Amino acid sequence: MRPILVQTAVPRELELLVHSLEGCRNSDDGIFPVSEGFLGDTRLICCAGGVGKANAAATTAALIERQRPELVISTGCGGAYPGSGLAVGDLAVASDELFADEGVETPTGWLDLQAMQLPLYAQKNHCYYNTIPLSRLSAEKAMQLAENHGVRLVRGRFLTVSSCSGTQARGAALSRRYQAICENMEGAAVALVALRYGIPCLEIRGISNLVEDRDLSRWDLPRALETVQRFVIKILEDRQRSTPPGEPTLHPVLEEHTNDPA
Repeated sequence: MRPILVQTAVPRELELLVHSLEGCRNSDDGIFPVSEGFLGDTRLICCAGGVGKANAAATTAALIERQRPELVISTGCGGAYPGSGLAVGDLAVASDELFADEGVETPTGWLDLQAMQLPLYAQKNHCYYNTIPLSRLSAEKAMQLAENHGVRLVRGRFLTVSSCSGTQARGAALSRRYQAICENMEGAAVALVALRYGIPCLEIRGISNLVEDRDLSRWDLPRALETVQRFVIKILEDRQRSTPPGEPTLHPVLEEHTNDPA
């Protein structure tokens, strides 16, 4: 049975989920600490691989090579942009991910990777530039599950940044440029690695703060992390009910993913 990989940046983003595992065992080869166990019949590989795109990409690639998961779930907290309709404590699921910092600032404005003719990944007849698709099917199932349970979940584009937005002006500029709902520091890297391996990827985050002039007193990390982990558990439980034993899961990314608009 192929496992599901759950990827976060820091251990706090996994604590509740790991505590829910049966037969949990921890391993640490000095590179990537992993918690492995079962949620019902589903085998989970949980890893807090570190902050940022480099850690996220390295961890995801290494664990996919070792474990060959059927699904990658990228989760944790995120900051919501003005106009997204999101509030602290809400949940967001990614329709696609975008590398927001990759490009060049010129005297006449911003040029993304497509303008520079530098794809991050070329697959057959399609090039992926800044925008990386995620599993549409998994996101749609998450939206339906949230509706069934009365959970507020907003779907839209996520941005992955190297420097988080600590001013309202910066957040507003990024939101306008990319029509995004929230930002994080790892998601696009996880999604890109999963895309390369042909493994569906779902990204879901709890909103810990609004992107405004930085004021930590207005953040609520505990609430965001508890809410998102409890919902990830619901997703995994629902997946068991909707996928009978022995039924193959949908593979190829090409059937699930939309084209890259950027």
